[in-house]
Amino acid sequence: MSRRVLAAAMAAALPLTLLSVPVAEATPSHRQVRLIGERVVPHAAPFEGTTVGGLSSIDYDPRTGEYALICDDRSAINPARFYTAKFPVDAHGVGDVAFTGTHPLLRPDGTPYPPLAKNDPKAPQNEQTIDPEELRVDPWTGHYFWAQEGERTGTTLIDPSIREARRDGKYVRDLPIPANEKMTPTAGPRQNLVLEGLTFAAFGTLVASSVEGPLLQDGPVPTTTQGALSRITVQSRFGPVLAQYAYPQEKVFASPTPSDGFATTGISSLLAVDQADPTRYLVMERSFVTGVGNKIRIFEIDTKGATNVLGVASLAGDKQVKPVRKRLLADLSGFQLSTVDNVEGMTWGPRLPGGERSLVLVSDDNFSASQVTQFIALAVPSERL
Repeated sequence: MSRRVLAAAMAAALPLTLLSVPVAEATPSHRQVRLIGERVVPHAAPFEGTTVGGLSSIDYDPRTGEYALICDDRSAINPARFYTAKFPVDAHGVGDVAFTGTHPLLRPDGTPYPPLAKNDPKAPQNEQTIDPEELRVDPWTGHYFWAQEGERTGTTLIDPSIREARRDGKYVRDLPIPANEKMTPTAGPRQNLVLEGLTFAAFGTLVASSVEGPLLQDGPVPTTTQGALSRITVQSRFGPVLAQYAYPQEKVFASPTPSDGFATTGISSLLAVDQADPTRYLVMERSFVTGVGNKIRIFEIDTKGATNVLGVASLAGDKQVKPVRKRLLADLSGFQLSTVDNVEGMTWGPRLPGGERSLVLVSDDNFSASQVTQFIALAVPSERL
């Protein structure tokens, strides 16, 4: 996600006068998550005629032992695309990253998506520009399911979507999304705060997704004094939407410098804890504050016992809604990293000796020379999840 674009979009967002919803403080976890290592890829590395960057998600593919990564380039530099890459992760560190392939994501007619400036307003929504954010490997077929944010600028309204593609990028289908996540002039997602989280659960029978920030009708975005409620949706892999849950987002962690600077926080990735469990997930909250930097926190959540809010028109001020339970698993500021950049993606990697699970992260450099494409591996004791 581009900070500059998001800042401009949030400044232009429709004002809402709604009751704020207090967010309960997350309970820190006592689990001993440790840093395995990190690896930084050279900026703007060329690969098969493309520029590597903007890596917004990562997923381990057990079929190949490689990782699939989506690029959030909106066809501005190269056609919207994904990459595959291979690198070793073991108890001692992260090895060199070798990109192994790339394909453009294709529209139903088999052509690449156009850049936003070349959108055809008369074309069907699923043939217009896209804003790719997360990609997962289907455990059943090996296809790719990927989420994109759509568009809300001026009179341009393009719905977000969850799509299925073959391994060569060819379009297969769209999954239906809830009506409350579609763009309308006065309701639905905010610009650039849409579908950034996507994961399979329950052995691939379920698809869970998350919007990055609160819907317009659900109240204001988080500030330094209050959090917010966003939504996590669970649906059948065949389409039907089954449930939706309120997720309590943290407050913005610091005030910007200068005081009129940019500050944001939101969900950037969603990952099932265990494919056998349909209720527990990891949620990555990514925050950025001008003059301070990034804060990346990973929470474990459980939807069990939470209110199904699929039919709730607005979460703002609704004290009957019980959000998901959450607790802190890891805060990247607690590890000896070279930098904490714009980390947006996470996946379970190979299991480590001794039973630990590797959790592999990737950062989106926004194609900026002042940022980095960073791969990070953490070790999580499996018996404590």
